[in-house]
This record gives sequence, structure tokens and C-alpha cells, in this order.
Amino acid sequence: MPLSRLSECLVCHAELYVCRMCRFYDPKLRQGCREDRAEHVQEKLRANFCEYFQPKPDAYEAVDDAPTRDARASLDALFGSDRGNPAADPDSPRSELENLFKSKDAPD
Repeated sequence: MPLSRLSECLVCHAELYVCRMCRFYDPKLRQGCREDRAEHVQEKLRANFCEYFQPKPDAYEAVDDAPTRDARASLDALFGSDRGNPAADPDSPRSELENLFKSKDAPD
């Protein structure tokens, strides 16, 4: 078995031995499982002890981040792309705000 009952995602620490990751999982069915002999599992997103668990190869669906990238590009075009260094442009609203609240004793 490639996954133990306690396996977790290395990135988000989500449990992996869950019904929704199984090739028998079918949300259209009343029990949620195409395997007739499997015991009913109430929580499909929690690890369980199902003996018929078989991870499906396409269980992971990458999130399409194209809308996020497009929105970020639009914001960069509108407000400027030098977000990492707000003091780069001395006339930027961010630098004006920082100058307003900067302590007079603090070094530049």
C-alpha cells in the first residue's frame, strides 16, 4: 500500500487516506462508494480504516492560478510593479506615508 492510514500531505498536512482520494469514491451514490462490501464512512475527508482503499492517480487537481496572475498583472500595471521596495519611488503614496510617520530621531 503506497499510503498508510496516517499519511499526510507534506505541504498542507491534509490526511491522504480518505474516501475522496480513493478510486471507489463516487459522490453521486448514497453511500459515496462504488465498493459494495466497504463499510460506510461518514466523514469522507477524514482518515479511516477502509480495507478497500485504493488511491486514484488523478486525485490531485491543480488549482488554476491564471485569474490570480492576471489580476496581479493588472494591479502592477495600475500601481507599478515595484511592490517589494516601496521606498524606491520617493513620490509613491507608500513612501509619503512612511515619511509622515517616521521618527525624527530615526536614521534614514
